[in-house]
Amino acid sequence: MLDRQRALIGDEATERLRGARVLLFGVGGVGGYVLEALVRAGVGAVGVVDFDVVSPSNLNRQIIATAATVGRKKTALAAERARSINPELDVTEYEMFATAENIPALVRGYAPDFVIDAIDCTASKLSVIATAKELDIPVISCMGTGNKLDPTRFRISDISETRVCPLAKVVRIELRHRGITDVPVLWSDEDPIVRRRTPASVSFVPSVAGLLIAGYCIRRLAGLDR
Repeated sequence: MLDRQRALIGDEATERLRGARVLLFGVGGVGGYVLEALVRAGVGAVGVVDFDVVSPSNLNRQIIATAATVGRKKTALAAERARSINPELDVTEYEMFATAENIPALVRGYAPDFVIDAIDCTASKLSVIATAKELDIPVISCMGTGNKLDPTRFRISDISETRVCPLAKVVRIELRHRGITDVPVLWSDEDPIVRRRTPASVSFVPSVAGLLIAGYCIRRLAGLDR
């Protein structure tokens, strides 16, 4: 499965990935592509956290969404797809809404080497970041990807460098109030095309965001990008 990857990054880096554990919050438009790349890179164990089911509105952008999967639980679909790619993968499903009350115990119990936040709820997002920082676990958080058309405007940097993105502004201010610093995030400097309570989206933007986040995580777990 990983011959082409070994030819690029070597056996040692590939084995590091096989021994790694990643906890992924959210397997929707962004998170589904994060999981896809983690699995295809040979990450050995992944925990997936999501409470939702596939709806028709997910069909335009979510990799686990098809006409046949509408109404099914996203965690089950994500795990099923992941195992179909790598049957040796250790995948744990957490069908739950992540909250400030249950996130700390979940992260401690899973004991990941890396935490990825790809969820929409701001309060939960903040709790994921705060918990990872408290436990000294590397983390990356996804800011807003909706209402945008140019995936080349995505970048990964410290939260303090973000601008334009309304979600990043809220997260940045709250983290500052909590005294939390040095948080890498994926964000875009593209002005929103439209402004709606329910974000608008296209197929090619959240997918790119997910792959960029996965690449960031994979390089660090493999020891390729320190």
